[in-house]
Amino acid sequence: MTMSVPERNSGSEGKEEESEDESEILEESPCGRWQKRKEQVSQGNVPGVESASLAMDTEEGVEVVWNEVLFPDKKVFKSQEDKIKEMFENLMQVEHPNIVKFHKYWLDMRESQARVIFITEYMSSGSLKQFLKKTKKNHKTMNVKAWKRWCTQILSALSYLHSCEPPIIHGNLTCDTIFIQHNGLIKIGSVWHRLFVNVFPDAQGKGRPHRDEQRNHHFFPPEYGTSEDDFAIDIFSFGICALEMAVLEIQANGDAVVSKEAISSAGTSLEDPLMREFTQSCVRQEAKLRPTAHDLLFHRVLFEVHSLKLLAAHCLISNQYLLPENCVEEKTKSFDPNAVMAEISHRDRPGVQLKYSHVSPLELDKFLEDVKNGIYPLMNFASSRAYPVPRALSLSQEQVEAVKTPTPEPQETETRKVIQMHCNLESNEEGTKTHLSLFLKMDDKLHRQLSCDILPADSSKDLANELVHYAFINEEDCEKLTLFLEEAISKHLRTQAPGNVQ
Repeated sequence: MTMSVPERNSGSEGKEEESEDESEILEESPCGRWQKRKEQVSQGNVPGVESASLAMDTEEGVEVVWNEVLFPDKKVFKSQEDKIKEMFENLMQVEHPNIVKFHKYWLDMRESQARVIFITEYMSSGSLKQFLKKTKKNHKTMNVKAWKRWCTQILSALSYLHSCEPPIIHGNLTCDTIFIQHNGLIKIGSVWHRLFVNVFPDAQGKGRPHRDEQRNHHFFPPEYGTSEDDFAIDIFSFGICALEMAVLEIQANGDAVVSKEAISSAGTSLEDPLMREFTQSCVRQEAKLRPTAHDLLFHRVLFEVHSLKLLAAHCLISNQYLLPENCVEEKTKSFDPNAVMAEISHRDRPGVQLKYSHVSPLELDKFLEDVKNGIYPLMNFASSRAYPVPRALSLSQEQVEAVKTPTPEPQETETRKVIQMHCNLESNEEGTKTHLSLFLKMDDKLHRQLSCDILPADSSKDLANELVHYAFINEEDCEKLTLFLEEAISKHLRTQAPGNVQ
């Protein structure tokens, strides 16, 4: 088959054709959800990855990255297949607001070769390195509050990875593999780098990882590659990132590689002694002297006692399923702006009154959104503990391999358990219909929410069965949910019936 490439026209017409060419769908996932595009992207170089292309998630309507690992020799692939599956299943379980999301993977077995394809979150706002360069170019300095907020987010992610069971060592943490969103949210990418090095030891030449690029050598400690992986590797890399965030760029003085002297000079140039001590503790040459990510979160330069506002925001977001939809918006509308929200009394001087007019609903909404996104993570006050890792939500690989055409995926067998059920029913003023919101709290923290409208003539049993069908939970929980919904709906419809006094 031959394909002709049209000539590019000048002006807007040429750009439009080029854009259409890049948006052309080259391939679809077996389930049809992910569509690979022509445009290539760079989201942190990883050994073994043959290509990374932009793709569309047709279910969520967002762009993602379509990554491919190629095995020309099927015998080599078969010998490592179990190890590869185990690695990808572990990656599917990583869930943290400050870590680039790993969505899905599948195997593509062809006559002559094999491919592993995996889908990751696309970070459209660019890397931290790019942001720091732009900031320096505009002759600006780094805001200390922003620096602290970024460090906290990165350490929160590292603390999570190091506390997983089994622990995950990043092994490729640089300003090129850390991404910053327009709202200030930091996300660590290339989390799978070290795992790939261990699984694909012969593929490093193809991927040309960042550690082999001279410009990033200074991010890695002296012991890197000569000893067994350890948390201290990531801490050293984080220390260099924190230093670059503070000074915007560590000067190489014309050399291809940033020297130890340049790093030391950048560290001593920091005016704040606490920032200086913080970064220097991370980049100590002896690995065992470096602090852990958990310890660094409590360093004096970062640690602050959480405000009641932040604690309340985290509490609200964690228990949002217990509250009616848009409850914050509705509550703020009903407040009298001149009413006193809080008052502080003093014996020897006039008291202080805080009114509702002092609190902007828009600022509150923005703050809640930032907390929800992970910009202000809560630190773990208890001792460091192993995080429970949720179950992978992917298809079994036997099912994936059986699907050779872009048809819908077979139904998964749900193994997760429902640990809490909450149902909220609200009737409209006319009493003509009721809105039902169902929240299912799952044991892996990936919760499920459903909603529908109920008419007075509807059968509570039929509605319960229909909702349970769409809830897609295991058989044991289906029986419990059916009884729970049937009772809740029947009780609500009885109270709404004419003649009943509520």
